[in-house]
Amino acid sequence: MAPGESEETERNRRGEIVVTARSLSSPDMPTATPVQVLSGDELAHRRQGGLGETLAGLPGVHLDNFGGGASRPVIRGQTVPRIEILSDGANLFDVSSVSPDHAITTDPLLLDGIEVLRGPAAARYGGNAMNGAINLIDSKVPKTLPEGGFSGATEVRFGTGDEEKTLVGRVTAGVGPFAVHAEGSRRRSENYNVSKAFGSGELRDSFADSSSYSFGASWITSKGYIGAAYTRQDSEYGLPGHSHINGVCHTHGTDLHCAAHDEFDDPFGSSDNHTAYIKLRSERVDVRGDYDDLLPGLAHARVRLSYTDYKHDEIDGPALFSQYSNKVYDARVELTHAPLLGFTGTLGAQYTHGTFNGINKNDVHKGLPTSTAGFLQIPPDYVTESIGVFLSERRSFGAIDVEIAARKDWRDTDIPFTPWVISSPLLQSVIDAFEARNGAGSFRRRAEEGYRTVNPLSKHNPFSASLAMTWRIGDGYSAALSLARTQRAPNVRELYAYGNNLATNSYEVGLSQTRRASSQFPLSTTDVMETAKAVNLTLRKTGGPLEFEVGLFYQDIEDYIFARHIETEIETGVPHHYLIYTAADAKFTGIDGQISYRFTPESRVIVFGDYVRASRIKSLDDNVPRMSPARLGARYEGNWGRSLRTSNIPAPLVKAG
Repeated sequence: MAPGESEETERNRRGEIVVTARSLSSPDMPTATPVQVLSGDELAHRRQGGLGETLAGLPGVHLDNFGGGASRPVIRGQTVPRIEILSDGANLFDVSSVSPDHAITTDPLLLDGIEVLRGPAAARYGGNAMNGAINLIDSKVPKTLPEGGFSGATEVRFGTGDEEKTLVGRVTAGVGPFAVHAEGSRRRSENYNVSKAFGSGELRDSFADSSSYSFGASWITSKGYIGAAYTRQDSEYGLPGHSHINGVCHTHGTDLHCAAHDEFDDPFGSSDNHTAYIKLRSERVDVRGDYDDLLPGLAHARVRLSYTDYKHDEIDGPALFSQYSNKVYDARVELTHAPLLGFTGTLGAQYTHGTFNGINKNDVHKGLPTSTAGFLQIPPDYVTESIGVFLSERRSFGAIDVEIAARKDWRDTDIPFTPWVISSPLLQSVIDAFEARNGAGSFRRRAEEGYRTVNPLSKHNPFSASLAMTWRIGDGYSAALSLARTQRAPNVRELYAYGNNLATNSYEVGLSQTRRASSQFPLSTTDVMETAKAVNLTLRKTGGPLEFEVGLFYQDIEDYIFARHIETEIETGVPHHYLIYTAADAKFTGIDGQISYRFTPESRVIVFGDYVRASRIKSLDDNVPRMSPARLGARYEGNWGRSLRTSNIPAPLVKAG
């Protein structure tokens, strides 16, 4: 690219468009596992208010939906936390992996492109990318100077099924080597229209109301850029099927009981016909940089720094029953070396520090509860610190392309002991008398010992590696085989859940809390880590009227962590499920792909489908829950008139790596 020339000008001069995220995928070597890309016209036609809705329908990708405000993608039968969500190559931090009613904090209407990555391309993101990584490509930090010094776009949407009204806009301006960018969206939808056979013409509490805006700026040279952006997203959406009447539910060993008695009472004490909804706010600061030829032998350097301040309230009528927060600092550096012995590759490191709060509390409106000892119980913070290093390398041996990738992590989760709040002078006198007999600080030490029994530390050091080979047969045909060993550490809810999750009508017990619930449950532990061994075979044909891509896969997962169903209690008239997080061996097999035939440059027919089978867990005489159904479909695509790829909408692209 000539100095001072914008990348868009160069693309137009070459007459080609490359859709990729630098260092995530590469157009010159086909990847061994499918890399699905949405951009341009296809993204404009598919995108919806939620990420899951936008991606649903791609081969192997389904939808995990919770009303109009929260939708998560499902890849080959699994959703987050076995899918990593990325923002231009950096992890996206929210609380969507903790519960299905929690939204992924992105607005697809402001994205330029979406990549769905699997295999070595995803291995560098560790165990949470066990089933893939989804990279969200945006323009909030400008990477190129706009053509003519200014570019902008607007979009207006209206939907009939939920009375959706959406307005989207963005502008980018260039001044010398600097570019500034502003974008925003406003979306509002009412309850879904449904058949009156369900008893009503709409799905109650399925509404959504959201806004998002971002401001960014960057310094751009012929070798790269460095810039920053501030993003804020606000959302308010309903929780269909929610009922607070089961806030009284508690356990007696292996039995779930949903009637008030003794110290167990209804924390709401009001009718159960209020609207339940989540009010969300996420603020994020990103610093991004990409630079070529920074040092001799260093072909490319990339840096991603971010700070995320996330919070949401769960509200039922007048009552704030639950509150979540997540504050995360993240730093990621990647260095891509120049070709060495025929290999090109990237070495990187990542540091993350996060403080999470929110699980196991459903009566925030009542204030801090008083324990039986007289202390005010303050909800604990879950502080996670992790360090990761990773390496990926690629080389061609004639018609065979080889990819390898590996990542090692060290992750510690601590639950700091919260100093108690003394609720009476009498209690203080008891503490003073105890310490007079046992020494200064003895009461705190005794209290912390009991606290650690319930809130144990957890340490995990997962290691993931992948090896893949692609055989370029010729005439557009290729075959690829990938082998992977991936380890995933359990998340906070899987480890520490102990109480009601009213949004999902369930009472959940984590891996470290099992014996707290019942002596008949498995031993409490934090020393559990999923280990998956996977084989993927991909067959492709590109170019010409007929194109196809079909993938077959097999996963053998040791200590697969899932919420095992113990019983369903219907004492209140609203079913409430008793779930215990359990680790057991499981196997998954499946196939997905699509075949297309192009009749003319403007029209083609596509047949697509996918199927996932999870083996029965024989050791527990149980099934893996919530598996995606098999699917087979077809669609016709016709494209006439002016393409979005040549309109004034900024190209959803970055320079290929």
